[in-house]
Amino acid sequence: MKASQYREKFNMGVAACVPRAPGAGEVQLAVSHCGLCGTDLHVFQGHMDHRVKTPAVLGHEMSGVIAAAGPGVDGWAAGDRVSVMPLDPCSSYLAREGAGGEPCPACRAGHSHICQRLRFIGIDVPGALQGLWTVPAHTLHRLPDNLSLEHAALVEPIAVACHDVRLGEVKPGDYAVVIGAGPIGTLVALVAQHAGARVLVTEVNPFRIQLARDLGLNVVDAREVDVPALVAEETGTAGADVVFEVSGSAAGAELMTKLPRTRGRVVIVAIFAQPPPVNLFQFFWRELKLCGARVYEHQDFDEAIDLAASGVIPIPRLISGVYGLDGVQQALEQMLKGGAVMKILIDCKS
Repeated sequence: MKASQYREKFNMGVAACVPRAPGAGEVQLAVSHCGLCGTDLHVFQGHMDHRVKTPAVLGHEMSGVIAAAGPGVDGWAAGDRVSVMPLDPCSSYLAREGAGGEPCPACRAGHSHICQRLRFIGIDVPGALQGLWTVPAHTLHRLPDNLSLEHAALVEPIAVACHDVRLGEVKPGDYAVVIGAGPIGTLVALVAQHAGARVLVTEVNPFRIQLARDLGLNVVDAREVDVPALVAEETGTAGADVVFEVSGSAAGAELMTKLPRTRGRVVIVAIFAQPPPVNLFQFFWRELKLCGARVYEHQDFDEAIDLAASGVIPIPRLISGVYGLDGVQQALEQMLKGGAVMKILIDCKS
């Protein structure tokens, strides 16, 4: 089979690889499509060389079909259409591998999705940018027949948005601000809007501003609009109920503390390459709540599949292009340049 491999900074290649047969508690998947995300872009730029062992197979936003199941796998069979929640916590792999030892405190507390020794599949272990991929069976989520495998590759990023909105405690009638209209920010805005919130999105990329508007979102260019004044006007001076920082920029970190109402919520979704200055006085003065939102849980994946299958999320409008496995380098370079790009998919069958 073919696999796309990260070899070194700014260098992806395609190699012939031997598929790994599924062991106990594992399944082998014929990968259909895999989306590229900001994390893959961080790896491509060499930002995660301390963590990624080269040559590395990346990719975790995927869809596929079960090709084979290993011993002890119940409820799954060859031909089943699936998506993968690419998290392997120590509470799972210690038992599966017979390694012994106690699960970490996070797993014991019921927070295995943020396990202190988490293996993120597609970063710490091989990912989905290959023809046949072996993963633990506990990661599987069944896909409905009315959701195409191409569109199902967006289930994982939709699950991120579902988790963010859930942790942000969004309810009908809330006023929510989303800072950043990249793929995740746009999905957060769409999921929050579906949950009944009034949503304002801020962005600076003209292509993303127009796309978000075309999707029915209220979007402003933060360089041209006084966003705090606008939020105050639209909320009767109260401020936003919840603010999602999804830009990962210093400007976004500065803006997020100016927008919430008294006892409002701020949800940090983005990964900041460098710690930004944050106005902590606002947290004291308005008794704000700050929440980090990392990855997702199984209930978020279930919700994401429902939203994708129902058509609530306009998936075709979010896909900027589809490449084969030999086009991963080109796709990542296109993402790095920015501009008129949203979500790029890789067809792992080609």
